[in-house]
Amino acid sequence: MGKKLLYFVLTLVAVLVIFGIVAAIVESTISPDFRMGASVLPRFIVVAIGLVLVFIAYYFTRENAMWAVGTRQVVYMAIGAALYAIFSYLFNGTVFVVPSVSQVALRPAICIPMFFGYAFGPVVGFFTGAVGNMFGDALTGFGLSPQWSLGNGLVGLIAGFAFLFTDKRKSLNTVLIVGAVLAALATAIYLINPTIENKLFFAPDQGIFGDAPIALFAGISAIIGLLMVVIVRFAFGENLDVAAAVTWSMLGNLIGIGLAAISDIWINGYSPVVAVVGEFLPSAGPNLIFAAILVPILVGAYAALQRQTGR
Repeated sequence: MGKKLLYFVLTLVAVLVIFGIVAAIVESTISPDFRMGASVLPRFIVVAIGLVLVFIAYYFTRENAMWAVGTRQVVYMAIGAALYAIFSYLFNGTVFVVPSVSQVALRPAICIPMFFGYAFGPVVGFFTGAVGNMFGDALTGFGLSPQWSLGNGLVGLIAGFAFLFTDKRKSLNTVLIVGAVLAALATAIYLINPTIENKLFFAPDQGIFGDAPIALFAGISAIIGLLMVVIVRFAFGENLDVAAAVTWSMLGNLIGIGLAAISDIWINGYSPVVAVVGEFLPSAGPNLIFAAILVPILVGAYAALQRQTGR
């Protein structure tokens, strides 16, 4: 086994081990109401499947230098995961909550795995999103959803797939088309089923006890976010790094969060409509908006830092 393959496999194993340790500690310390209980096995089966898919993606593109894992990447992983954990904790249900079927919060911190994946490669992005989200959830005390942490890892992973193309510009239109199809399909499902109840949003003074429909903004947020990404893509047409970072982050978000939401059809017994309308849209849509707004700022700041340091 070559060093490159060995280090990559060890990274995936590290993610799984960290997930297991965090889950064991949290499950034994939090309120029984928030424990995974019998669902822990299917949740970790989804995580295992996700890790296998990541390995398959690596195997078929293993010649690309983007998969390198060395001291530098490990440092970036640690920094990224720590930053994402802290900011996920601050925003995960403690600041803004989106009415939805399950706990969904506005999370501007999603720009961290997006940026780290694009700037430092898919392995760094994956570790940042997966481990950072797992620790962030643990800090909230609301319980864990390992499959959603995996989804956050996929967000960072796919953001780094821009490295697959020597000519990044040629990939952007294809990525936009795929993103547009996914966002339009999910929005169409919402428009056909606009009365899905949000379950978690309570406002007794307004007579709302978890029985109000998903908010209109949440239902159409994926389209709003897509339009913002398209604007950034063409407004920064000459700044390829910004355009590529935002565009690939969009795709990572749609696929990563989409797989997490779909997995709840099996784990939580949701119907496909509930999974898409009640979980995917309230989470993925706002994430796209944050990607369009915050990722360009991070990419610009990093580029300025590189110019100052001569790197």
